[in-house]
Amino acid sequence: MINFNVPPFTGKEMDYIRQAVENQKICGDGPYTKKCSEWIEEKTGTKKCLLTTSCTHATELAAFLADIKEGDEVIMPSYTFVSTANAFVLRGAKAVFVDIRPDTMNIDEKKIEAAVTPRTKAIVPVHYAGVSCEMDEIMRIARAHNLFVIEDAAQGIMASYKGRALGAIGDFGCYSFHETKNLSMGEGGALLIKDGKYVETAEVIREKGTNRSKYFRGEIDKYTWVNYGSSYLPSELNAAYLWAQLELAEKITDARLARWEQYDTLLQPLKERGLLELPTVPEGCVHNGHMYYAKAKDLEERTRLLSFLKENGIWAVFHYVPLHNASAGQRFGEFRGEDRYTTKESERIFRLPMFYSLTEAEVDYIVSKVKEFYHI
Repeated sequence: MINFNVPPFTGKEMDYIRQAVENQKICGDGPYTKKCSEWIEEKTGTKKCLLTTSCTHATELAAFLADIKEGDEVIMPSYTFVSTANAFVLRGAKAVFVDIRPDTMNIDEKKIEAAVTPRTKAIVPVHYAGVSCEMDEIMRIARAHNLFVIEDAAQGIMASYKGRALGAIGDFGCYSFHETKNLSMGEGGALLIKDGKYVETAEVIREKGTNRSKYFRGEIDKYTWVNYGSSYLPSELNAAYLWAQLELAEKITDARLARWEQYDTLLQPLKERGLLELPTVPEGCVHNGHMYYAKAKDLEERTRLLSFLKENGIWAVFHYVPLHNASAGQRFGEFRGEDRYTTKESERIFRLPMFYSLTEAEVDYIVSKVKEFYHI
C-alpha cells in the first residue's frame, strides 16, 4: 500500500531529542525552541515567532491578541479545517463564510468586501495547498475597514506571495507542524507576529497568563499571574524533532516539489482530454509542494476513482466537508453570498499521496492507475 502520508524524518531527530533529555531541559522554551523560533523569524522576516502546541492553538492565540469578542464577525472560507473557525467561535464570534475560487480553492478575494459589516473584526485567509490567497487585495480590504488579517498558513511554510513568506504578510500568521505537514514535530505549530507591540501579551497568554518568559530572560526577579492565559507552549522534545527538519527544510521542499511537478506533467494528457482538472498556481505565488490534488467530474466519479485506487494499493483521499454544511457551522456561522463553488468543488477534489520519502517510481505507478481508471 502506498500511504497517503508518511511523516517526514531526516535521521537526526532522535539525536536531538536525546540531547534535550541529557540537558535536563524538556519542558519547553529551551535551546531547541529558541533555534526553531529564530530560524522561522529569519526565514519569514516576521517580528516574532512563538512555537505552540498546534496550529489550532496558534490561531486561538491570534484570536486573543486581536481581542475577538462575543458578537464579532470573522470572515473566512467555508472550505477549511474546523480549527480555522473554532478559534474565533470559542471567543463568541460568528464565523462568516464566503465562497472560494475554483482555480485555487482559496477564499475569493472579490467576495470579501460584500460580507463586511460593522461587526466584522478580522479576515482569515487560508492558503490552501501552500498556494497563497490574493493577499494584496485582502490587505487592501483590511486597511479600508480597519480589520485584522490572521493568515491560516497551516499548509504554507516555505511558500510565498510576491516574495513575502506566507504567514508573515498579515497581522498574525499560523503554521502547522502536524505529522501531515511538510515539516513536522508530531503535533505542533507556530504563531508569527508582525507588530512587536503584541509580543509581550502573546508570551503571557502562551505561558498560562504569567510573565514567566520575562523571568527566564532575567528581566524580573520572580514571575506571577498577570493576565488570562493557557498552556500553548510545546515540549522541548517536540522542538528538538522539528529542528532536525528545519535544518533540511530546503531539501524536503525540493523533494516534494519534484514529485509535484512529476504528477503535474504525467497527468497533463487527462487535463487535455477534459477528464481531470489540475491545480493552478497564480503568478506571484511560489508554492511548497504540500499537496497534489485534482478534480474529477463529480462526486460519483470521485468515489469510484478513490475506490479503484485503494483496490490497487494506493491510499488517495478527498478533503474538507465545507464548514457551513456541518451542524456546528450552521450553529456558529453564516454563509454570505452564493455558494457557487465551495460545495460543488469540494465534492470533486481528491488528493494523491504526497510526502518527503515518496519515490519517482511510486508516482509513476499512481499515475498509471489513474490513467487506467480513465482508460488512457
